[in-house]
Amino acid sequence: MELQAKENELNRKEQELKRREDAIAKTGVVIEEKNWPEFYPLIHHDIPNEIPIHLQKIQYVAFTTLLGLVGCLLWNIVAVTVAWIKGGGPTIWLMSIIYFISGVPGAYVLWYRPLYRASRTDSALKFGTFFLFYVFHIAFCGFAAIAPPVIFQGKSLTGFLPAFELLTTNAVVGILYFIGAGFFCIETLLNIWVIQQVYAYFRGSGKAAQMKREAATSTLMRAL
Repeated sequence: MELQAKENELNRKEQELKRREDAIAKTGVVIEEKNWPEFYPLIHHDIPNEIPIHLQKIQYVAFTTLLGLVGCLLWNIVAVTVAWIKGGGPTIWLMSIIYFISGVPGAYVLWYRPLYRASRTDSALKFGTFFLFYVFHIAFCGFAAIAPPVIFQGKSLTGFLPAFELLTTNAVVGILYFIGAGFFCIETLLNIWVIQQVYAYFRGSGKAAQMKREAATSTLMRAL
């Protein structure tokens, strides 16, 4: 009897959960289960199953630029930390930390997630949000690659200008800054490619149809 009672209770809970899921589905609310990264899920991310195949390449490259920003800002912390140890002062190090803790989650919330949802639902509003904040993202990466002496002599970012200056006083720090500047340059170029592709798709200037044809051909070839 006790086993039967537990089974009945379990069935009742399953039915209640099913009713809640059906009610949520009817309202159009999508439950996004955190699944990435696998070892410690922080965000919901499932390009192969949620993004139309003709947009998956763009989405993968956009995700690469998000991870690229993480790498750039982490390297920026490393280089600026060495510069601080060599006498650069703690302020530039604090600024590098601020860039990271605000830039990474900000990038995900402000432009990557809107692009992901725009690709999934073809929402013009989400595309607009992406364009607005991605332009600022590109501007920041371009600024960081140069790092003009505007904020703390530009040394809180690993750009070319502080790299040249530091190279004359400390070769190791200068080389670290040059590497960081190269990372920001690559990031900027990838960003430009992404926004060009998304804009071409959004405008529907024949690019969307071409991407769909290429995706269909690719799928057919894999099937064969």
